[in-house]
Amino acid sequence: MTVSLAPHAPQLIFFVGALLVPFLSGRLRNTVLLILAALALLGVFALPEGSWGHIRLLGYDLTLLRVDRLSRIFGVIFSLNAFAGMLYAFKVDDGRQLGPALFYIASSLGAVFAGDLITLYVFWEIMAVASTFLILARQTDKAQKAAMRYILIHLLGGMVLLLGIIMHITQTGSTDFVRMTEHTAANWLMLIGILVNAAAVPFSSWLSDAYPESTVVGGVILSAYTTKTAVYALIRAYPGWEILIVVGCVMSLYGIVYALLENDMRRILAYSIINQVGFMVTGVGVGTAMALNGAAAHAFCHIIYKALLWMSAGSVLAMTGKSRCTDLGGLWKSMPLTMIFGTVGALAISAFPATSGFVSKSLIIQSTADNHLAWAWMILEIASAGVFLHAGIKFPYFVFFAKDHGLRPKEAPLPMLLAMGLFAFLCIFIGLDPAPLYSLLPFPMTPYVPYTTAKVVGQLQLLMFSALVFFLFLPLLKRTETIALDIDWFYRKGAALLYRGLDVGLNGLNAACARGVSCVTGSLASLFSDLPLRLAGASARFVAGLSGKDAQAREAAAREARSALAASAVPVGAGLLMIFVGLTALLAVVALS
Repeated sequence: MTVSLAPHAPQLIFFVGALLVPFLSGRLRNTVLLILAALALLGVFALPEGSWGHIRLLGYDLTLLRVDRLSRIFGVIFSLNAFAGMLYAFKVDDGRQLGPALFYIASSLGAVFAGDLITLYVFWEIMAVASTFLILARQTDKAQKAAMRYILIHLLGGMVLLLGIIMHITQTGSTDFVRMTEHTAANWLMLIGILVNAAAVPFSSWLSDAYPESTVVGGVILSAYTTKTAVYALIRAYPGWEILIVVGCVMSLYGIVYALLENDMRRILAYSIINQVGFMVTGVGVGTAMALNGAAAHAFCHIIYKALLWMSAGSVLAMTGKSRCTDLGGLWKSMPLTMIFGTVGALAISAFPATSGFVSKSLIIQSTADNHLAWAWMILEIASAGVFLHAGIKFPYFVFFAKDHGLRPKEAPLPMLLAMGLFAFLCIFIGLDPAPLYSLLPFPMTPYVPYTTAKVVGQLQLLMFSALVFFLFLPLLKRTETIALDIDWFYRKGAALLYRGLDVGLNGLNAACARGVSCVTGSLASLFSDLPLRLAGASARFVAGLSGKDAQAREAAAREARSALAASAVPVGAGLLMIFVGLTALLAVVALS
């Protein structure tokens, strides 16, 4: 086995950083990790296109590092988010968060740069395990339970993916991670496994369940990698699969409904991830160059503004210890910079003109119109209006404005503000000048101009209408102490009912069997315990009958025989007679056989 991996492979840099975490501490450790993240970002840009790390293992050819335009754009944004995340966590002195975060980032990059299905699967599973520790690191009872549900659903999805991979390799003999053109059972299984990580409905509840229970830093890291790695895998393997248009449209609407119902600010952001990934999945389903570029561009921009929103919400949580909208409000007075950065993120996710969301999301929506998918175009427009309702207005309004609960926390620490400032700047920079982003897009297409009068006016009309609806129906949108039941309620209750059914059914069957066996063995024990006495009494009664004795005398002889046997005082003659009879019976049986 030979391996020749490019020395500046970004995943190697993060793996090295993760291994260094236990040996360093404090500001030195965080400085080293920040430098490594910057080096990894530079390394992605320096990677030439091609493939390295070819391995012949168990008869299969593996490629650990494949660099093309698609893997590069995801590698760039993954590394950029890692740098911002390390900057945001600069004052965090907790190896339980930093180590798993780096393993998680490294494995995500490993999956993105994987050139074959086996390598993809290995890094896919490392992602699931490493990210679980970011939830456990919060060390609360709710976090532990959410982490358990999180790892179970991801291991289940991984098993489905693995089954599909094994079937695909068996049928085709190839491990290549390329476009899947045949609608075989193997390809469908792999698609389902990927959609679990994409948080597609009905596999989406793990996201809104687990991410809000993570640590402040963990939320920022988690928001970027798992779902976007799935989007990358879909772009790579399943472009043009029309079922993804339906899946994506459902996701875009589903996330809005629950985000509007939710009271917890981090759960609002979690549901909005599902909504935004729905746009990307729809783009993959459309499958044209513009749609696929739109999915990649939207993943790029989404990681930036979503991380910015999670940073803003995390800063509020870190400084107030509160996460529910009903407990917050009026924070603009003491956290003005966090409010400004959070508002920029809210405008970007709403695709407000002059922000990054506008120049990426419009690619996907335009592709549905160009392909005459009127229903999909309509749903995405409705979803765009809904995004502005729940993330563009609701999040900043209830957290930073609305009812003042008298909270006066300090402004977030400087490293947090710097990280938020960096991403807020990129939201506006990309929105004003999308050319650098478009230059990274993976597929050639005719030049796209996002800023036309019709597009800008149309988008502003949509957003202003959403704002009008929000303030007209504000009394209905004010949150109370309620619980929104999600799809996971069904399998949580279903699992509980299954457990109860198995408990009652199997344990009841076990108890019934125990009672039956006890009854049979008791009867047999009683039978064989009394059998010699019964035989002795019967024999004595028979002999007395042959002697012509009456019934009373025969019964007396039987009692005497039973008493003698019980007292081990059987007359020698009777014993010899019984032995003789027994031997005769035995010889008769042998002779007949």
